[in-house]
Amino acid sequence: MSLPIPDLDYLKETLNTLLAIPSPVGRTQEATEWCRKAICDWAPSEAHISRKGVLSATFAGKNADEPRGVTAHLDTLGAIVKTINPNGRFHLFQLGNYSWNSIENEAVRVFAQSGRTYCGSILVANSSHHLHQGEHGNASVPRDENTIEVRLDACANSDDEVAALGIEIGDFVAFEPRTVWSEGYVRSRFLDDKALVACLLTALKAMHDTGTPFAQRTTVFLTNYEEQEHGGASGWPDDLAELLALDVAPVGEGQKSKESRCTLCVADADGPYDTTLGQKLRRLALENEVELIPDVFPKYASDAGAARKAGLDARFALIGPGVDATHSVERTHIEALEATTKMILAYLSN
Repeated sequence: MSLPIPDLDYLKETLNTLLAIPSPVGRTQEATEWCRKAICDWAPSEAHISRKGVLSATFAGKNADEPRGVTAHLDTLGAIVKTINPNGRFHLFQLGNYSWNSIENEAVRVFAQSGRTYCGSILVANSSHHLHQGEHGNASVPRDENTIEVRLDACANSDDEVAALGIEIGDFVAFEPRTVWSEGYVRSRFLDDKALVACLLTALKAMHDTGTPFAQRTTVFLTNYEEQEHGGASGWPDDLAELLALDVAPVGEGQKSKESRCTLCVADADGPYDTTLGQKLRRLALENEVELIPDVFPKYASDAGAARKAGLDARFALIGPGVDATHSVERTHIEALEATTKMILAYLSN
C-alpha cells in the first residue's frame, strides 16, 4: 500500500504558526490549545488536555493487540525572571539547557503578572562598546547567569519601576524565533521540537484526508515539559506496547545525521533504543524509499527516555530530521521534514 502524500504547504504553514506562538517550558497553554483545535478536526474523540498540560488524542486502529504511542513536545527553551537589579535590568533563570552566549543580543517578550507583555533584549552587562572595550572590556567577560541581563523596552530604570509594570520574580521570558525560509532550509529557534509537531500534524491530516486506517490503536501525545526531562513520564495507556518519540537529530562533527535526511536514534544518554522496533522502522524506510540514517547522541535525552525511566513497559524508538545548531538558532531542510513525515505515515499505517 502506497503512503498518503504529505501536504508540504500545510507543514510549512503549521510550522510557521507554531514557531510564532511563544511556548517556553511551563507556559505552553496557547500552543497546546492551537494543536487541540487542529487535532479535533481529525480525531474520532475529543482531544484531552491533562492536569499537567499534556495534549492527548486516541485514534482507533485496525487492531488493538499492540497499541502504540507517538509523542512530540510543544515546550521550548526559555527563561524566567530570577533577580531584578537596582538599575531596572534583570537576570534570568534558564528553562531548559543552553549556552548563555547563544542568546546574547536576542529579542525577548516578558509576560508580566499585570497581564501585559513587554519587549526587550538580552545583553551582556555594560554592553556599550564605546565605553567598555579593550583588554578588560565586555568582550572578555564570561557569559553566564551573572553577566547576561534583560533590558526592557520600557521606562524602568529601577527595581521599583519594574515592579510598577507588574513584572515579578518568576515571570516567563520567551525568545523571538527569527524564522526564515531560504533555498529549502528553515532557520529558526525552536525547531526543537515544533518541527516535529508540524510533521506529526501533517501526517495525521494526511491519514484523515485519504481515509488511511491506523494499523493499531494509537495515542498521540504533545507534551509540555520535555526540556525539563519529564514531559512523557506519565499519562500513557497501561497497555501501550510501543512508543515512537519524534525529536530533532543533532548535526555536527562526529555525527552521521544530515539536515536533508531523517535520522533513527539508536542510542542516547539513557542508553540504546529497542532493536526490534528499530529494525521495523529500517524496513519501513526501505519499503517507502526513505533514507533513514542511524546515529548515536551521547548528550541527548527525549520523552521516550522519560517514559522509560518512569517504568512504561513498552518498546521505544526515536526518529527526527537532522538539525544543525540545536538549542541555538537551528536549521533543517524541507527534505528532512518531508522524510520524517513519511516515516510517521509509514509507522502509523503499518
